[in-house]
Amino acid sequence: MYNKQIWQPTADLTTLQYRAEVFHKIRAFFYEREVLEVDTPCLSLGSISDPHIEVLYTQTKTLGKHVTYYLQTSPEYAMKRLLASGAPSIYQLGKVFRAEEIGRRHSIEFTMLEWYRLGFNHWQLMNEIDDLLSVLTNDVIISERLSYQDAFLRHVGLDPFAASLLDLQQCCHQHTEYGLEEMDRDTLLELLFTTLIESQIGQNQPCFIHSYPATQAALAKQKIESSGARTAARFELYWRGMELANGYFELTDAKEQQQRLQEDMAQRAEHHKMWRQVDERLIRALEKGLPDCAGVALGVDRLLMLLLKETHIDAVIPFAGAHA
Repeated sequence: MYNKQIWQPTADLTTLQYRAEVFHKIRAFFYEREVLEVDTPCLSLGSISDPHIEVLYTQTKTLGKHVTYYLQTSPEYAMKRLLASGAPSIYQLGKVFRAEEIGRRHSIEFTMLEWYRLGFNHWQLMNEIDDLLSVLTNDVIISERLSYQDAFLRHVGLDPFAASLLDLQQCCHQHTEYGLEEMDRDTLLELLFTTLIESQIGQNQPCFIHSYPATQAALAKQKIESSGARTAARFELYWRGMELANGYFELTDAKEQQQRLQEDMAQRAEHHKMWRQVDERLIRALEKGLPDCAGVALGVDRLLMLLLKETHIDAVIPFAGAHA
């Protein structure tokens, strides 16, 4: 229930002016690089399969039928449909929605910058992110690059690919008092990452963590390392303990993508999570042909928090969370 007494914005006017300037710089950055701005729907008849992200949805009646629409957690699927239809490199700056608890760094509605670069791999895209951050900070940004494996070896003291399930359970229990009953490796790895690694990286300069376990990137290309570990062409950007961006060298194989979506939905069912209609139009787009490209989603509100040295996301959003 909203509080009718609270009508004021959560961000002050100076912050809103700075926010507008950042939006202008972002658009100018991509205009100069001939990356096309697009505007895809917030509502869709299909949603994502990710077992770890919950979505908001609404039901209505249209054309004589009861229809469920999902608020989009990312414009990714629609943007890939545009790329498969012949669009050039594209970007979108707009609202996305996630059904998660409101907190210091989380809002159910937030602003995301997402872009796809034709002919780029994920290493080239990391370079471009540094270029964008350099423009927005008026400084030269050269981010550190650290593999997922090396981050664990350095800050946790174990190899995330070689450690046994028991090793991970015991390590989690030692540092968090949880984990002994958890049977999912990725859940244990994520717990260790957020507890022991996230606060240690990207303090003096932004840090890209790359080469994630293949099981943690359903939409990225994969490779087998010399050690035999299967990794994904995925990276995440961290800065001063804040997760800012998630990027992929995008998977273009329709059959493999279909299989991964099915595996995600099976995992959702196994954990008794709500069924939702997966957007199969992504598969049809990949069958048509998605060009080789790299894509990334960057949380603009979190970036504004860092640039303005704010500690709560509400301070950089006009009307945030429960105040909306």
